[in-house]
Amino acid sequence: MSKFKKKRGNTSPAISTASLPDIVFMLLFFFMVVTVIKNDESKLNITIPKADQLIKLEDQSVVFTMRIGKPLAQYQEQYGSATQLQINDKFVTTDDIQFYLEEKKVKLPEEKRNKIVGSLHIDNKVKMGFVQDVKTELRKAGQLVINYAATQGAVTGGGK
Repeated sequence: MSKFKKKRGNTSPAISTASLPDIVFMLLFFFMVVTVIKNDESKLNITIPKADQLIKLEDQSVVFTMRIGKPLAQYQEQYGSATQLQINDKFVTTDDIQFYLEEKKVKLPEEKRNKIVGSLHIDNKVKMGFVQDVKTELRKAGQLVINYAATQGAVTGGGK
C-alpha cells in the first residue's frame, strides 16, 4: 500500500472579483481627468450674414472651418484690429492654409479625403479682397469645394 494518497476532485480556489469595480472606476476616473476636450471657439468678432435658402452640411467630419473677421477686444492688443484669419484656435496667414488643409486630410480616412469642404465664416463687414486672397490659396491647395456660412433670416438689402 502506498503511504501517500492522491487527493482527487480538489480544484483551485476561484479568483476573487471583489476589487474589479474599484479598478474599473479608477480607470474611468483616470481617463476623465486626462482627456482634453477640444474647444474650438471663435477669437474673432463675426456677424454672419443672413440668408433665406440654406442647406445644412451632412458630414461634419469633412468640414474645414476658417473664420475671417476682426479680433475680439482681448486679442486686439496682441494681433491688432486688422482683419484676421482663424483656423482652429490660431490666427494664421493665408500662406498657412495649405498646411492646415494637408493636416486635415491626413487625419481623415482615405475615402473621405477628396470630400473635404472648406467652410468660410466671414464677418459681413470684411473687405472682399481678403476673402479673395483666402479663396486663391484654397485653389492653390486643390480645395475647390467651399461653403459660405450663413444664418437663417430674411435678406435685407445688398452689401455696401
